Amino acid sequence: MHKQKYLFSLSLLLISLSACKDKTTTSVDDFSNHIYTPEYASGFDIKGADGYESSIITVTNPWQGADSITSMLFIARGGESAPDGFTGQILEGDASRIVAMSSTHIAMLDAIGETGCVVGVSGIDYISNPVITANRDKIGDVGYEGNINYELLLSLDPDIVLLYGINGASSMEGKLKELAIPFMYVGDYLEESPLGKAEWMVALSEIVGKRSDGEQTFADIPVRYNNLKKKVADSAIDAPSVMLNTPYGDSWFMPSTDSYVVTLVQDAGGDYIYKKNVGNASLPIDLEEAYKLTSEADMWLNVGTANTLEELGSLCPKFSDTRCFRNGYVWNNTLRANAAGGNDYYESGVVNPDILLRDLVKIFHPELVEEDFVYYRQLK
Repeated sequence: MHKQKYLFSLSLLLISLSACKDKTTTSVDDFSNHIYTPEYASGFDIKGADGYESSIITVTNPWQGADSITSMLFIARGGESAPDGFTGQILEGDASRIVAMSSTHIAMLDAIGETGCVVGVSGIDYISNPVITANRDKIGDVGYEGNINYELLLSLDPDIVLLYGINGASSMEGKLKELAIPFMYVGDYLEESPLGKAEWMVALSEIVGKRSDGEQTFADIPVRYNNLKKKVADSAIDAPSVMLNTPYGDSWFMPSTDSYVVTLVQDAGGDYIYKKNVGNASLPIDLEEAYKLTSEADMWLNVGTANTLEELGSLCPKFSDTRCFRNGYVWNNTLRANAAGGNDYYESGVVNPDILLRDLVKIFHPELVEEDFVYYRQLK
């Protein structure tokens, strides 16, 4: 009888070990089930494998100029190990301690109610999120790329660091690997679609184990956005011509007709005045051409740091005699800027494209919107 019990127990143990072995020898190719395929974002997807709790987030071309570059994060759950041949980052379990190198990462976590996971940031004075500002004595400011306080970062004991790349890989990569701290690139800023930027919240919700919450939160945004876009289109109202930006040095950078900000302008019923740039990056024009465009425009938006017409006149003296300036048809996205120079337009605005759209509709076609401005102000 005892021998039978022993053999039975041994059989169970062997079966258990066999199952564990199978879970550690899975191939990367087995993670081919599409857990989440973005509808609007182009920079990430989430996949899983049959019988596994773990998932892989693949980030594609995470910085400007990247070509066929992918970065992977394996989120290990249920005691599962990364598959054979996996060379990306490994996050052990759902993240509860996150260092966010961009304020947009904080906005995405906030959208799904997970701001409490943030233990470290970059440039805390410029962050608008009220949870972060109210708890700034408990949150570490690790500094900026090129001058990171790695001793502080390590003391924060993060589960993961959320990175972004500009013209190449983050300079933090090597040190994070040396410290054995997992990281993931978040490429929201590269998305030209306003809804695509916001959809990155789903990727971050997967990291904290709240993907269903992220999907549900995001699902409502395109509905609101597209309903308002259709309302504008159905109204058949004349589109005012719109000039954007202010000079940077001796040049004035004009975004592409397919860019994020121009998409918002067009969806809100505005007519972007500069149609020469059909590429994938902003192009500089000289101040003479900028003056001509501003003189012809009905409205002028996103005018740097100016909060009054007087300030704008000081920044651009020659432009104070243009039609939109004289008529006071100048708006800036600084209504939620803070004293240090941080601007919530670039933070929470990323996850609220429907509200950005509503603000612009209120500027271009005020009869269609009753709500007050959230991000924009008219310069007086």
